Amino acid sequence: MARRAISPRAEARELVEFNRKVFDRYVRRIRRLPWKEADRDRGTGHLSYFRTLVHILNVQEVWFVYAVRGRNDEMPALWKDESRHPTDWKGFASYSRRVWSGVEATLDALTDAEFNRRVRVPWFRQHYTVRDAIFQATFEEAHHIGEIIGAMWQKDQEPPLMMWIPLLRRAGPPPRARRRRGASR
Repeated sequence: MARRAISPRAEARELVEFNRKVFDRYVRRIRRLPWKEADRDRGTGHLSYFRTLVHILNVQEVWFVYAVRGRNDEMPALWKDESRHPTDWKGFASYSRRVWSGVEATLDALTDAEFNRRVRVPWFRQHYTVRDAIFQATFEEAHHIGEIIGAMWQKDQEPPLMMWIPLLRRAGPPPRARRRRGASR
């Protein structure tokens, strides 16, 4: 069956909903670990599972809450905000609520016409569009979730499901048979 065309705003909301579901699955899994394991240096870009999750929130906040809203002049103060670098799950939960609330507020305010509006961040010389910013945050989250997956595989831990169709289309999860590392999903 062919899928009906949806508006850019609805498509962005669907993509962010998926990102959030994947993120929340990884947070739940990692929160179940002893703190020493959650914050252990795994040799990844942001060292630990916990710090990688914090970085994903940093990315979502910068792109959705600041760049898309044209708040670049506020970024220097943002970089100094210690709450962006929680050191425990309580601080993480507070920061996470703030970020996802800001992402939702940004999405609520966007119109279809704005997806081609230009945005800029201080570390890139060029201008990009709102649509580009959404994809940047999405693909960067996927990249960092991939780092967590790789680190989990190294410890022979099964990572949480992150497939689009079962999570968003409610097609049901794949069979529970143990998957070998590197198996295609």
